[in-house]
Amino acid sequence: MKQALTRLIYNKPFVYSLWFGVCLLLALKGVLTHQPINNYLIFKHNFLNTISQQNLYVQQPEFYFDRNHYGPVFALIIAPFALLPDSVGIILWVAFSAFVLFKAIQMLPLAGHKYVIILLLCANDLVGSTLYFQSNPLITALIILSFNFIKRKQDFWAALMIALGTFTKLYGIVGLAFFFFSDNKLKFIASFIFWSAVLFVLPMAISSPSFIIRTYHDWFYDLIAKNAENEGSKMQDYCVMGMVRRLFYPALNNLYVIAPALVVFGLSYLRIKHYRSTQYQLLILASVLIFTVIFSSSAESATFIIAFAGVSIWYMNLDKPTGFDVFLLVFAIIITSFASSDLFPKTINRMYIQPYRLKVLPVFLIWLKIIYETLTRNFSAEALPESDAKQQ
Repeated sequence: MKQALTRLIYNKPFVYSLWFGVCLLLALKGVLTHQPINNYLIFKHNFLNTISQQNLYVQQPEFYFDRNHYGPVFALIIAPFALLPDSVGIILWVAFSAFVLFKAIQMLPLAGHKYVIILLLCANDLVGSTLYFQSNPLITALIILSFNFIKRKQDFWAALMIALGTFTKLYGIVGLAFFFFSDNKLKFIASFIFWSAVLFVLPMAISSPSFIIRTYHDWFYDLIAKNAENEGSKMQDYCVMGMVRRLFYPALNNLYVIAPALVVFGLSYLRIKHYRSTQYQLLILASVLIFTVIFSSSAESATFIIAFAGVSIWYMNLDKPTGFDVFLLVFAIIITSFASSDLFPKTINRMYIQPYRLKVLPVFLIWLKIIYETLTRNFSAEALPESDAKQQ
């Protein structure tokens, strides 16, 4: 039984079919049953408003509810889909997002076929993002790709991934955390400046210089306003600060949590001699992916595909998971990944998980465990034969 289950888990056709098939079926179902496509309409009008030079950040209730919070560069990403009929554009957008994240995970420097397990662990959160046609799979992919390209000594393309993520949804800026792993830091810096300049100007090709410059100004103030709105929001604030606000101290200032968190995160970089260790680098990647979500007041339930990718990378990077490691993973799968699904008791989710933002708790504990590992794990043994490693 155990061998049959193992073969199924590592069965690439099965996992690939699950990864792409379920998402495409859900997108197709949404199109055929005329489900709300609000997020996709926000994306589409980012492009339409850019080419017609209308303010990207005002409400347009005649087309969609909520507001757009994406930069004008996103207009170029969504353009190929926005130009198609909505029913076709939606399906292709979902397929594109799933494929880019699939390739990013597949490129990770992991032994054997461990990436297949990561796909399996992230599949439910991919489904959650697909249900709302979110951009989070793409943002996750850009962060992971920036790491992968630096690992492959392709700093020019790594800088593009970081710049693209930053100019799209700001989350991509966290890719700069991998700067210390670059073997050619001057090339990396020059490449990032180059791509930032290119992406700043590029939307002007479908609009006008004055409009795009004004749009970046509007985007800055939109993000400030959104951050203020997130605290206490029913949809956002799925973060450590949101959990603390709802459990203990409603008036909590985000800075009181984020500042110590940044210091703790910075401790991971103290082991300079291990910067070339693949295991160490993967731990930093996992930490960055999780940090991006759990300390952001903009995080919502569907954003957790970013964090859960970090959880999965952390677990598959363990040499020999302990009982506590297994507990943390199972805890995260149940509370973080599946609490919002139909497989979890809805009453418990509505009464406890959702209102108190407990979805973030398992991932926060794993993040603390990752920080501990970056400070204590014997990375020098990773490249040695098992017999030699035991002697150290």
